[in-house]
Amino acid sequence: MLHQIIDRRLAGKNKSIANRERFLRRVKNYIRRAVSEAVRDRSIKDIQSTQSITIPKKDIAEPSFRHGPGGKRELVHPGNADYIRGDKIARPNGDGGGGKTASNEGEGQDDFVFELSREEFMQYFFDDLELPRLVKTQLLAVPTWKNVRAGFSAEGTPNNIDVVRSLRRALGRRIALGSPLSRQLHEMERQLEVLQLENGDAEEIARLEADIVIMKGRITRIPFIDPFDLRYVNRTKQPTLSSKAVMFCLMDVSGSMDEQRKDLSKRFFILLYLFLNRNYEKIEVVFIRHHTRAEEVDEETFFHSTESGGTLVSSALDLMKKIMDERYSPTEWNIYGAQASDGDNWTDDSPKCRKLLSEDILPKVRYFAYIQVASEEQNLWVEYAHLAQSAPKLAMKKVESAADIYPVFRELFEKQQAVA
Repeated sequence: MLHQIIDRRLAGKNKSIANRERFLRRVKNYIRRAVSEAVRDRSIKDIQSTQSITIPKKDIAEPSFRHGPGGKRELVHPGNADYIRGDKIARPNGDGGGGKTASNEGEGQDDFVFELSREEFMQYFFDDLELPRLVKTQLLAVPTWKNVRAGFSAEGTPNNIDVVRSLRRALGRRIALGSPLSRQLHEMERQLEVLQLENGDAEEIARLEADIVIMKGRITRIPFIDPFDLRYVNRTKQPTLSSKAVMFCLMDVSGSMDEQRKDLSKRFFILLYLFLNRNYEKIEVVFIRHHTRAEEVDEETFFHSTESGGTLVSSALDLMKKIMDERYSPTEWNIYGAQASDGDNWTDDSPKCRKLLSEDILPKVRYFAYIQVASEEQNLWVEYAHLAQSAPKLAMKKVESAADIYPVFRELFEKQQAVA
């Protein structure tokens, strides 16, 4: 009887996912360069789309083995009418790899092009980034659960079946049930052989032959695998500590912020927003826009609404302080702040901003990043620069073009070296 085990576990649609991951690791440098260029060249709406990666063909060539000719051979090579031994051949003009006119000679040097999926693009987009100084402050009121392996069970779903362990149990059962029967069968076959050699009683020989047929049937009917043999990977849910974090996003939308500067600010905050939502499940984002008056808005209003007016940066810092006092205690939350402005502020207001930041905000936050989307030394930049000399939690950078966004973002949120 032919026995067969069928593995009905669900398999992913992409059968070559392991090979693709190995290939992506191999061309990681090309991918990072393409990702950096994508941030510089793409619009805000297209920043999460897929990306085509081009790799020179020579850089993906792999060594290979082949059979040599072997043995002894006699070859006759034709001569030529242009050169003799000792002549120096001039180097051809150009790089030899292309030309402006068509030709029917030579081999192509096409590059290898493949496309990153959206998930793969975002993975490399935020590679090696993290929130600085993030600590586990408190177990959330609703704990985070994760599935962990907890041995094996006799019941489960087909996709959790452990094939190796199930086959091992089936083999042990067949050995336990079949070994005594096999020993009896061998003994009966030995007795039959003796009787036949000695020309024994015919009835006794017939009885042994019948018993042997029955015994072989019993051995054959032992199932290859039985539901009793199946073992499934058992998983249980365990509560895990989860870091509660909140990010305050402060953006200047006053009249001094022209459309280009607002676009740069939005690019920075979109990167920040995508980074937070991709890497941290339990994190809240507070959006604050300001001109002479600050207000807390939703994501849609923050990124797409247009508004202009005077500039009073302290209004945004005041609102951030108020929201922290009301909703986010530093003993329970990891608090972060990110501010984007052109640095232009009412002169008498900038010292107030410095005081608010140094006395009411920096003592409560883990990290505060400020980017100025203008190259001029504005009064707000000067005030913050004085404070940054004695405040390690405050980081400041200037962004003048879209090409600066990604490098600055990576520098602000690069992974911190572990402290020994």
